[in-house]
Amino acid sequence: MKTSTEHRRPDPEALLRQVQAAEEYESRGRLKIFLGYASGVGKSHKMLDEGRRRHDRGQDVVVGAIQPKIDREIAHLLQKLEIIPLQEIQAEGVRYQVMDLQTILRRHPSACLVDGLAYDNPPDAAHAYRWQDVEQLLTSGISVITTINLGYIKELQDDVERVTGRRVAQTVPVEFIRGADEIEVVDAPASACIQREGATAEDIAARRHQFAELREVALVLAADVVDRQLERYLERSGVPQVFGTQERVMVCLTPRANGIRMLEVGRRIKESFHGELIAGYVDNQQLSDEDKSSLETNLELARKAGAKIEVLSGSDPMDAILEFAKQKGITQLFVGHSMRDGWKARLFGSPLDRLLRKRQGLDVRVFPH
Repeated sequence: MKTSTEHRRPDPEALLRQVQAAEEYESRGRLKIFLGYASGVGKSHKMLDEGRRRHDRGQDVVVGAIQPKIDREIAHLLQKLEIIPLQEIQAEGVRYQVMDLQTILRRHPSACLVDGLAYDNPPDAAHAYRWQDVEQLLTSGISVITTINLGYIKELQDDVERVTGRRVAQTVPVEFIRGADEIEVVDAPASACIQREGATAEDIAARRHQFAELREVALVLAADVVDRQLERYLERSGVPQVFGTQERVMVCLTPRANGIRMLEVGRRIKESFHGELIAGYVDNQQLSDEDKSSLETNLELARKAGAKIEVLSGSDPMDAILEFAKQKGITQLFVGHSMRDGWKARLFGSPLDRLLRKRQGLDVRVFPH
């Protein structure tokens, strides 16, 4: 029979993991990311102002990379900081300018400012990508403050392209972003971003909707970063992470549902609270071939997100969903909703209106499509 002392004896493997995590944390530089969801929100200015404040407090700060085109305010901030000139590399007959990684490593400042995290390096550079340069700086104990736009994060490009219709070639993996010690979403009034992009009065409403969608994707990512920070802190502190199933999220899929966004938010909640993610749809034999294909696309996204698929049946889809949610103890229900209701819905109420009236305290989140 084990004594109470033996019951309290720490697990050697757990202690080793705790010590290793603490040692890595102490020796590694800190990563701060200024994340923008649109061009012109002021990421570079925020980054340089952060560097200026640290410099004024006596911290050793250098600028490792800055965008080639700068405005007067950024030029003024640069005057107060030491700049490590970019290094010129000749590759395949083309001259490139890249961050001078070796000079920064030898100089070994306390913090290095790196504008434009998503740059690709030329073939003869030490690393293929700038984010890998940053990783080496962090491993060497140099803290990095950097900037990136939402559209350059590889796993979020489908979301951004759906909203903006644009896709960029240079990318940074989302896992690198999630490893940040601090992330700040650089916000700006939508009207300011619209004016910078030269929009006309006719498309201002559409642009505002775009920025609202992009902002939500950015905030979901920022919440992911905070969750990872907490997990790493608990690991370093030796606090066991024991969670029950606190959240049961059900994503209601239809052919036109915004499956990407709904499932991404649901996946984050599932991972954050060690909960359940369920993707349900009401069986409908009258779907067109096109709608069947769209529904299957959403179901494949659900499988990739680790959701359990449930097929519901019933003459009234809203009643079928609510009955299932009640039986399974669903805590959050995600539903899609068209922004273009017909006159019948406006006169008699939409299916969503009926669901909201009958939800009986269930947390319902509506995703426009």
